[in-house]
Amino acid sequence: MNADDDRRFRLTLHYDGSYFMGWQLQPRGRTVQGELEAALKKITGRHFTVVGAGRTDSGVHATGQVAAVTLPPRWEPTELHRALNALLPSDIWIQEVERVPHHFHPRYHARARSYRYQVGLVPESASPFRRPWCWSLNRPVDSALLRQAASLLPGKHSFRAFSKSGQEHRGEVCSVSEATWSAWEEVGMAFHITANRFLHHMVRYLVGTMVDVGLQRRSLEELEDLLSTPDTPLVTSPPAPPDGLFLVGVHYPDPLPEPDADYPAGDSALN
Repeated sequence: MNADDDRRFRLTLHYDGSYFMGWQLQPRGRTVQGELEAALKKITGRHFTVVGAGRTDSGVHATGQVAAVTLPPRWEPTELHRALNALLPSDIWIQEVERVPHHFHPRYHARARSYRYQVGLVPESASPFRRPWCWSLNRPVDSALLRQAASLLPGKHSFRAFSKSGQEHRGEVCSVSEATWSAWEEVGMAFHITANRFLHHMVRYLVGTMVDVGLQRRSLEELEDLLSTPDTPLVTSPPAPPDGLFLVGVHYPDPLPEPDADYPAGDSALN
């Protein structure tokens, strides 16, 4: 069979991260990538690697994760969509399957990602139908201070202080295009952020620090100093728990750039 006849598919998926060790395969423990690859092996009889747009951590959810896989030419999007949703466990759901060019890479072609973080501010947020998907803070915060804190984030900043670990080869500067707080139904507030890239635990450190601003435990000036002075002696507040964090979207250029020597194609980008 000619590999040029194979078909590449883009998967958009949702998952409840509560019982996963994260997206990426682990030596031990259940992962989203592992469940997808196991389902594909059942329907094709072979192992195929699924590549994701981002490695969400243990406990983090998604309503807009993107993944890609290359399969033999007999597969069509509708058939693959139906077969995967029939076999996957109930905490993973494929929203859409579409054919994409062979060189599409969900991680390296991404131009931005969007996250949402949900904070529960009233007792109802501790309900078993809310608590798995939010930080049940269960106390009021100053929403005006939260919004002022978020207004400091758009633009290009060093987020060294808001990262569990650095990325020396890529640096610590991220460009934020959206950062807002809004009402989350009737139980709390939700933080929305879009940026060209994110550092490890960056959103959770930002939320933890902004919530402390909203609780008047620390000042807006401290947040501004953490953003503007990478070598500041100040430290962030503890990170918000993973339960409230959702990857809600991955954004791509249209059309995709053509592959070249400096921009690897498809799965070869992993080498």
